[in-house]
Amino acid sequence: MDKVTKGKYFNRIVKEYDEGQVAQMGYMSSYAYFKQPIRLALAVARYKFVSKMFSGYDKVLELGCADVFYFAIVADTVGHLVASDYDPVFIDQAKQLNRPENMTLTALDLSQMQDEFGAFDGIYALDVLEHIPKESEDMFMRNILSSLKPLDSAGGGGNLILGIPSLESQVYASEGSKAEHVNCKSGEEFKEFCKKYFHSVFVFSMNDEVVHTGFYPMAHYLFALCVCPRKGNI
Repeated sequence: MDKVTKGKYFNRIVKEYDEGQVAQMGYMSSYAYFKQPIRLALAVARYKFVSKMFSGYDKVLELGCADVFYFAIVADTVGHLVASDYDPVFIDQAKQLNRPENMTLTALDLSQMQDEFGAFDGIYALDVLEHIPKESEDMFMRNILSSLKPLDSAGGGGNLILGIPSLESQVYASEGSKAEHVNCKSGEEFKEFCKKYFHSVFVFSMNDEVVHTGFYPMAHYLFALCVCPRKGNI
């Protein structure tokens, strides 16, 4: 800011953030910004859905947070957000960037999450399950259940949101994505899979930024809202 402009703030936002309090992207979000900027809008819409579903929750866990650029959307509506990723490179970078104060960043060891943080009111994982081989998906879900608040006598308990590309969407995916997406599911298959671990599962379709209740085979992306965890699967 030059000498003529400095001190003459015509915009209160410029004045408030002129001292370096500007959010910074990380590796993943920067790649999207430069290579496929429309992905930013899609990611924001997905995190907005989570923020609305978990609004008011005291303690929430994110699995697969990458560089944690979008997670302020969820952190703004919950008491505390634990953002985790299996790759410590992302966590180390995120700790150097401006992130919400009500957020804890940690490299992922899902099997130890309950001991370290206690049980969570909600857990969500967007674009994670499709990367987990089918032979490992049961252990993945059991570890999630052990980190959620268990079902109580009043019918309460922790809730889970999973978001994945639909199986039908893969005909349009790049070869690189197809190689990494080893566990995409159709809508009905997704619901039946989640019902093995939760008493009630609500699956939503998503196309572009719109979440709806439309025909699963025409959905590009799927959300599963899972409530009332089954005790027998822990």
